[in-house]
Amino acid sequence: MCVFCSIVAGEESAEIVFEDERTMAFLDVRPLFPGHSLLIPKEHHETLGDLPGALVPVLFTNAQFLSRAVEGGMEAQGTFLAINNKVSQSVPHLHVHIVPRRKKDGLRGFFWPRHRYTSAEEMTRAGDAVRGAVAALQDEER
Repeated sequence: MCVFCSIVAGEESAEIVFEDERTMAFLDVRPLFPGHSLLIPKEHHETLGDLPGALVPVLFTNAQFLSRAVEGGMEAQGTFLAINNKVSQSVPHLHVHIVPRRKKDGLRGFFWPRHRYTSAEEMTRAGDAVRGAVAALQDEER
């Protein structure tokens, strides 16, 4: 059983900040800033791609709600929400990071370096690849 499933089952302790029938949120034990919370589906799903469609609106409605709560509770100027799928996902259970933010808090945009495309052609190739994958997935769903 993964650590997040153990928290849901009450077998591991956590500082729970929100819970409903389908989701739970608790403080990250290694926060970027105090109040950094993790929102999870109670059912075990490893990535956003694995999450059943019926749970998507529940998860994101609660992420929106918790974003406001974390901002208000921590007297922050805003929040940053993030989901890692597989790469950099320390616990293989879908979780949304809800991080309180303040101007000049030390985080710069995303947590990694960003680079422009080297050319318009490179950007077009990337766009074509993603559009092709979108079309293939849409065909599968029909």
